Amino acid sequence: MALYSSETSLDCHRVRFVLAEKGINVDIVNVSVDESAAADLAELNPYNQAPTLVDRDLVLYDAGVINDYLDERYPHPPLMPVDPVSRAQLRLVHHRILKDWYSLAYEIESSTGKKAEQAAKQLKESIIAANELFKMSDFVLSDELSLVDCTLGPLLWRLSHYGVKLGKPGASVEAYAHRIFSRASFKSSLTQAERDLMLAA
Repeated sequence: MALYSSETSLDCHRVRFVLAEKGINVDIVNVSVDESAAADLAELNPYNQAPTLVDRDLVLYDAGVINDYLDERYPHPPLMPVDPVSRAQLRLVHHRILKDWYSLAYEIESSTGKKAEQAAKQLKESIIAANELFKMSDFVLSDELSLVDCTLGPLLWRLSHYGVKLGKPGASVEAYAHRIFSRASFKSSLTQAERDLMLAA
C-alpha cells in the first residue's frame, strides 16, 4: 500500500492520522519533493492531487473516501460506532466541520492580506461558538476516537499557523486538542514540515 501525500496538506494529514491510528504499514510517497512521484500521481488521479491511496489494483482519492475505506478494510480499532444513530450524528458533525471550518482553512491557505485575516477571524469565532461541544466527552460526541477527531486534529494543529488563538473562550477546545496531540498516533502522523508549523507560529 502506498499513499501519495504532501508534506503540509491538511487533507493528507487526515489520512496519515488514520493510518497511524490503525497501525497500517504504508509507503508514504512525498509528492512535494519527488518529481517522479508527482508524475506518477498525475497518471493515477485525474485531479492530480494528494492524498491518493494505492492498495494493489485499487486507486482512491479524496481524504474522506480514503478514510472510510481504511476504516472498513481495517476494522480494528474501529473509528466509527456500529450504532446507526450515533454513526449518523458523527457524520453530520463531520460534514459541518468540512463545510464550515475546512472551507475557511482552505481560504486562509490560499489567500493573503485582509481576505486571509477575515477567514481566520471567522474560523476563530465559529470554533469558539462550538466550545460547549468539547465539554461533553473526551472526543467529539464519543468517549472513543473517531474519524471526526481524525479530521479535527490536523485542523486544530494548524490554528496557530493560521494566526488563530482561541484563548479562554476556547479553553475546552484547547483541552480537547491537547488530548489529540498527545496521542502517539497523531505524533507519528506529523511530517517534519508540519512540526515546523507549530514552531514557527
